[in-house]
Amino acid sequence: MDLKDILSISGHPGLYRKISQIKNGIVAESLEDKKRMPVYAATRISALEDIAIFTSGEDVPITKVFKNIFAKENGAATLDPKSDIDILKKYFAEVLPDFDREKVYISDIKKVLTWYNILLKNDMLIFEEEKPASEEIPAAIPETETSAIIPEAETPATEG
Repeated sequence: MDLKDILSISGHPGLYRKISQIKNGIVAESLEDKKRMPVYAATRISALEDIAIFTSGEDVPITKVFKNIFAKENGAATLDPKSDIDILKKYFAEVLPDFDREKVYISDIKKVLTWYNILLKNDMLIFEEEKPASEEIPAAIPETETSAIIPEAETPATEG
């Protein structure tokens, strides 16, 4: 899931896609109504890939939180972000058990759930499978191993 061009814009609800660069900002398109608008440099913009949730350990990228919600809901929409505060906190604790209850506000939980539903509606929640380390292909073959690759029939004959 690539969220580098998906933006949260301060003062504007929902999520936006970066369309192009302009002289003093960007052009963004709403994921909900597809309307475009200029967003100037003075506006606070956050790319979703840069957002993380506070936990008792290391911060968790929002993509992992989306993946947890997706798994919990079997690819369906999550509960309504306007639900009761206690229900929202309990639900978020099921999705991310060690989230920091002092630093993560109820408004943050509502945003995450709203964003998840928007991304799901726009078919943007596509998670790539992580490859095990054993399946990775090395970038280059070291010099010492190249002679083992050449078959004997093709090895130059040496005169002695």
